[in-house]
Amino acid sequence: MKNTLKDNLANFLNTKAALYEQPDFIADDPISIPHSFSAPQDIEIAGFFAAILAWGNRKSIINSCKRLLQLMDQAPYDFIMHFEEADLKPFVHFVHRTFNATDLFHFFDVLQHHYKIQKQGSLQTAFSKHLQPEDATVEKALVGFRRSFFDGKIFPHYPVRTQKHIATPERKSACKRLNMYLRWMVRSNKRGVDFGLWKKIRPAQLVCPLDLHVARVARHFNLLHRPNNDWQAALELSEQLRMLDPDDPVKYDFALFGLGVIEKF
Repeated sequence: MKNTLKDNLANFLNTKAALYEQPDFIADDPISIPHSFSAPQDIEIAGFFAAILAWGNRKSIINSCKRLLQLMDQAPYDFIMHFEEADLKPFVHFVHRTFNATDLFHFFDVLQHHYKIQKQGSLQTAFSKHLQPEDATVEKALVGFRRSFFDGKIFPHYPVRTQKHIATPERKSACKRLNMYLRWMVRSNKRGVDFGLWKKIRPAQLVCPLDLHVARVARHFNLLHRPNNDWQAALELSEQLRMLDPDDPVKYDFALFGLGVIEKF
């Protein structure tokens, strides 16, 4: 990318990123779900479910998340810390697309093990413990997180079907929803959209959430050449974005998403 073209593209995308990374963006986006809470653990648990359920129509995603949190009495951390088997009955019929109660109960078990049994104060460590400060991206964090999520020594009877709901670079997935979740938790909250709760992962290590809209716009601007929307494509795009802003490359997720979904670019 020639310097002049690179500078022009950077200026254009910086403008678009600033336009869309505003509190007005929140209302119609799944990130509105964790914004309903103020305690860090509530934010990260609500955000985790909002990200995991984030496929399909955005309105249906938000409605499913609200329904789930209502079943938790709007206190996700308290629920995770104290639920017992008898408390699961109201969730038996919960479903969002292919995510159902079988999957949900394993998620509950994993979260309770993390917070209550392992006595971890934040979900951050479930990712960051697999990552080194010098790692260029969060790839190892995503791989390690999924392996721990389905650790047969801890969860010997985990449902195999639930594996499809936690993506991993090991299976060449772009990991769009988990990368989106990490963006929410890691990037600064100075613009009032992301949260900046997690400090053990650097914004520079984040990988851009890659969906059809982001990929289409990225290819239009020659930021992505790989034809498949897989993990290698997510890395390729993120590396190009890092050339535009080495410290905060994933801010351009707002620009690419906004251009693709809102402006129909």
